[in-house]
Amino acid sequence: MSKRDYYEVLGVDQNASVDEVKKAYRKLARKYHPDVNKEADATEKFKEVKDAYDTLSDPQKKSHYDQFGHTDPNQGFGGGDFGGGGFGDIFDMFFGGGGRRNPNGPRQGADLQYTMTLDFKEAVFGKDTEIEIPREETCETCTGTGAKPGTKPDTCTHCGGSGQLNVEQNTPFGRVVNRRVCHHCEGKGKIIKQKCSTCAGKGKIRKHKKISVKVPAGIDHGQQLRVSGQGEGGSNGGPPGDLYVVFNVKPHEFFDREGDDIYCEMPLTFAQVALGDEIEVPTLNGKVKLKIPAGTQTGTNFRLRNKGVPNVHGRGQGDQHVKIRVVIPKSLTEKEKDLIREFSEMTGGQPDEQNDGFFAKVRRAFKGD
Repeated sequence: MSKRDYYEVLGVDQNASVDEVKKAYRKLARKYHPDVNKEADATEKFKEVKDAYDTLSDPQKKSHYDQFGHTDPNQGFGGGDFGGGGFGDIFDMFFGGGGRRNPNGPRQGADLQYTMTLDFKEAVFGKDTEIEIPREETCETCTGTGAKPGTKPDTCTHCGGSGQLNVEQNTPFGRVVNRRVCHHCEGKGKIIKQKCSTCAGKGKIRKHKKISVKVPAGIDHGQQLRVSGQGEGGSNGGPPGDLYVVFNVKPHEFFDREGDDIYCEMPLTFAQVALGDEIEVPTLNGKVKLKIPAGTQTGTNFRLRNKGVPNVHGRGQGDQHVKIRVVIPKSLTEKEKDLIREFSEMTGGQPDEQNDGFFAKVRRAFKGD
C-alpha cells in the first residue's frame, strides 16, 4: 500500500516551520494515541503521524523527502549497480554535501506522554498528585560516557571521530566518494573499550521516576499539561525532553459539561410546576435554592451564574444550566384519577391556549390557518 504524503498526514504545507510541524504532530498524536483512541485503526494512524513527524522535523530527512518523496535514501538508481551508493551520496559529491549532525554533539532527550484518568470533580477542582513513569536517565556510574569509571571513550581511529567513512567507488559519473556511517563505532565517533558495568556502555539506564504533578482546576477531557524537563534524558550533555500529561476525565452521573458550563436536569411533579415551588438544586459546591414560578413548562431552563467550572486559564467561571423535566406518575390511585378527571372537566380537557403556543399551532394547522 502506497504511503500518504507526509505533509497531508500532518495537515501542514511544505513551507511550515519546525514549530508548526511539531504543533501539528502533538495535536494528532494526542488524537490517535492508542491509550486514548480505541478505534481499530488508531495504532496505524498514530504510527503514520509519528513517521511523518520524524521525517519533517529532521532538516536532512525533510530535504531528501522534498526532492524524492518516499524513495529510500540508500536505494541506488534502477538498472545500474552502484555498489549501494544512494542519492544522498551522489549529491554530496556534486554539491559538497549537506550539514551533518555531529555524533558527539549534545542532543535533547525525547518527549514522553502519560495518560492520567481523573474523576469529574478532580478535573473541576484540580489536585496535587504524584505519578510514576518509566524513562531513560543518564547513568550515574559513568555519568553518561558509557565507559568504566576511571576510563574514557577513545576517539574512533577509523573515522577520526566524525562517525562517518568516505568510500570511493567508480560509477558511470566517474569516481564518486560515498559517505557511510562508520561501522566500527556505529556512527558515534568513539570506541568504548572498557564498558560501564551498570549501563553496558549505553550511558543510560531505564528507571521508574516519581514526578509531582499539579493538576490545574478546570482541566477538561483531552487537554494536556506540559511538565518541562521530565522527558527522556539528553545525550552528550544535551537537555532532557518534556513530559506531556494527557487527561482522561470520567463522566458524572448527574452533571454534563460543555466547556466551562455545567448542565443538569431536575425532575418535578405537575403540582410543583403548576403552583410554583422553591427547590434545592445540587451544584459543584453544594446545594442552592431555586425558585420555580407557577406555570413553568417542562423543558424550561434556568441559569445559575458562576456555578460552573473555573476556567483552566484563570479567566472567570462558567454557569450551571438547570433544565426542568415534569415527571408523569406511572401509577395512580383511584382517588388521584378522580381528581385528575375533575380537573380535566373543569378545564374543558384542552390545554390553556394562552400558555401553550405549541398546541395552539397544532389546532391552527388542522383548521388550515
